[in-house]
Amino acid sequence: MNRPARFTLHPDFTVGAVNPRLFGSFVEHLGRCVYTGIHEPGHPTADAAGLRTDVLELVRELGPTALRYPGGNFVSGYRWEDSVGPVDERPRRLDLAWKTTESNRFGLAEFIDFVRKAGPEAEPMMAVNLGTRGVTEAIQLQEYANHPSGTELSDLRAAHGDKDPYGIKLWCLGNEVDGPWQTGHKTAEEYGRIAAETARAMRQIDPDLELVASGSSNSGMDTFGAWEATVLTETYDLVDYVSLHSYYWERDGDRDSFLASAVDMEAFIEKVVATCDHVGAKLKSEKRINLSFDEWNVWYMEKPNPHPVEDWQEAPRLLEDVYSVTDAVVFGSLLIALLRHADRVTVACLAQLVNVIAPIMTEPGGPAWRQTTFFPFAQASTYGRGTVLDVRVDSPTHPTGKYGEVDLLHATAVRHDDGTVAVFAVNRSQTRALPLEVLLPGLGLTELVEHSVLADADPEARNTLTDQERVVPHAGEGAVLVDGTLKATLEPLSWNLIRLA
Repeated sequence: MNRPARFTLHPDFTVGAVNPRLFGSFVEHLGRCVYTGIHEPGHPTADAAGLRTDVLELVRELGPTALRYPGGNFVSGYRWEDSVGPVDERPRRLDLAWKTTESNRFGLAEFIDFVRKAGPEAEPMMAVNLGTRGVTEAIQLQEYANHPSGTELSDLRAAHGDKDPYGIKLWCLGNEVDGPWQTGHKTAEEYGRIAAETARAMRQIDPDLELVASGSSNSGMDTFGAWEATVLTETYDLVDYVSLHSYYWERDGDRDSFLASAVDMEAFIEKVVATCDHVGAKLKSEKRINLSFDEWNVWYMEKPNPHPVEDWQEAPRLLEDVYSVTDAVVFGSLLIALLRHADRVTVACLAQLVNVIAPIMTEPGGPAWRQTTFFPFAQASTYGRGTVLDVRVDSPTHPTGKYGEVDLLHATAVRHDDGTVAVFAVNRSQTRALPLEVLLPGLGLTELVEHSVLADADPEARNTLTDQERVVPHAGEGAVLVDGTLKATLEPLSWNLIRLA
């Protein structure tokens, strides 16, 4: 029999409390995320505002919190004025980020309406354009969205039908401005300066805003580390978060390395934390900058688009990855990585919510369904609330081409306010079941409530339009809780939720 993987949970050894914003998502004007995704007037399920209620039901089941909008790369050419007022008077614009045409039929008011319908914890996370625009446009948008009344822009919002302010508290200062692909790309010095001036002006209106400085687009950027240090030197006392973005996919058939993607994600987080703390120490500041991992997912960005697309098309099929069981296991492992750093990662956004590298898929005029990645996110959002316990595994390892020897077990655990515990665990082995033993001293746990497994004999199994429930979680077999020890077997290539009371 395989050597078991082991760890101990104790109530005195914790990482930190989970901020609900860790389970955020992302709505960008890209592909069909908005149009025929969340918004499709004329669809059989559409409400009076044109929102697909079948999608809203799945969004509520998924449980996202902070919803980042309107981009992404799209925001670096965003003219917020185009997205407000009577729909039939809004201009059509070229979107340089995705080489499409933006109709602006769905705009700021429609997004706020969607957020209000998306669940009790959903809140807007608004990005301002610091690519082609700057301080003036940011504070104008803030005034329009948040000021109660009595000014030109707040009264304009009321005239457009929204008397009450939107109350947006969480704002991103641009997006991926370090990337040469970004419209209005800037050096760290240029961006740091405009971000600081924008933050200062926005805080003059509302000092209690929470602001996110744009960090490196990914850890592979030549400027990674130096970018964060330079930007934070300019903005440290003006912002609350620095952003991280990272996507993972299987390369060159190296599945073992793909399954270990969270090794890279955790290292990325820890390096950014170190940079933040270094800058804080250098500035002799008592303030602590937290992390907003506001773009993360599995994304096969090197695969060609199977759908023919012409330049300047409106809402074409872009980035519509169809996720396998293998992808869902990696995705779950990325969620585990975020939870394991909940003391510093206090905002995170799955990119994106519908159709575009998303857990929810739709057909125009047709159904909406759950991708394989839907299930780990929904379970983590539901049961990952409380305090993260410190998990240090003693696990069998295996070699990977990219990361060397890697633990087969990747795990975390969250203790809820009522004393119950959720264990989230991934078995990275493609071929071997993994015995698991968890010691539970001091937790007073006596009942195994559930062992839910996402795995399949076919690692390429997927949910599709023609087979929407091919992959769903199933009950694990053989798990027991006896004398303060949990014993379970994790199926090969599996995501697991084990609930204890």
